[in-house]
Amino acid sequence: MMRVSLQFRLAALLLWLSGAGFGLPCIQAIANLLTGRDIPYVMGFPAYGRGPFERYGLPTTVPLLVGFLVVCLLECLAGRLVWRGMRRGAILALLLLPAGAVYWWGFALPFGPIFALVRTLLIVQRWNSLT
Repeated sequence: MMRVSLQFRLAALLLWLSGAGFGLPCIQAIANLLTGRDIPYVMGFPAYGRGPFERYGLPTTVPLLVGFLVVCLLECLAGRLVWRGMRRGAILALLLLPAGAVYWWGFALPFGPIFALVRTLLIVQRWNSLT
């Protein structure tokens, strides 16, 4: 059995943290909007609203949030594959960066880019050992 490096394990944890950390509140935000309520606040901050998207005329809507939820779910899948040292998980993680960046910027989510930078560096550092 192949031994997976610590870098891949850490990258996978960051993918899961990002995917679940942003995805779970996203589900609540979708539920709120579907029932006619406003977006929820998490630790005193608006979840997925009041950011650049809204300042540029793109209100937080269910389809917008569903798109972000899909990105979050795919990050969790990428994390599972990277945990196993699989190249397709690393490729998926890299392919998700542009979509994630748009949502992180539009919803003003400061931790997304930080997690993405660190996990990308961890993956790239050991790229040749992926299977």
